[in-house]
Amino acid sequence: MQRLQDKIALVTGASKGIGAATAKQLAAAGASVVVNFHTSADSADQVVNKIIKSGGTAVAVKADVSNEDDIARLMFQIKEIYGRIDILVNNAGVYAFGPLEAITAASYHHEYDLNVLWLLLTTKTALHLFPADGGSIINIGSRVNSIAPANSVISSASKAAVNAIKMVLAKELGPREIRVNSLNPGIIMTEGLYLAVWQTFRCESTMNP
Repeated sequence: MQRLQDKIALVTGASKGIGAATAKQLAAAGASVVVNFHTSADSADQVVNKIIKSGGTAVAVKADVSNEDDIARLMFQIKEIYGRIDILVNNAGVYAFGPLEAITAASYHHEYDLNVLWLLLTTKTALHLFPADGGSIINIGSRVNSIAPANSVISSASKAAVNAIKMVLAKELGPREIRVNSLNPGIIMTEGLYLAVWQTFRCESTMNP
């Protein structure tokens, strides 16, 4: 019997990068996986197809997890398909490296809100789908919150908040048998990180022609 057999897992932002790899690993361990995506439908379908070809179970569900109505619709669809969630992986996030001089209120909210606020609201909305015997919530953080590299002030702050959220919710949800953890990977050259690095160089070139 596989370790996660009969478990239902939701991975947000799972069409590419760390999210896609996580979805595949959960499926390989026996879980039925909801591959959430926002705009990359083709990539999400590829992830689902790879899981199915490997003998797993998965479905792609489109939802913008920075929109409350979409989050609610996502949870409704999961309830209709599977009836519950046992594992929630909050992977959706954004990286926007750049110097202090480039920060605006809009750029701050774009990154911080998705990495922190919408992670919280996704978790809150998913809670009613966890069974009485609990489950697991895994938030994808980053080592930037501990090494604090230059040009990463918003990323570092938002990922530090993700770590704090883990500690608070572990205490708050522990009595409900829901475990809360975070993973803080180092540099992994995913599509998203490649784009963030490229945008950083473009920004610095514009500011220092």
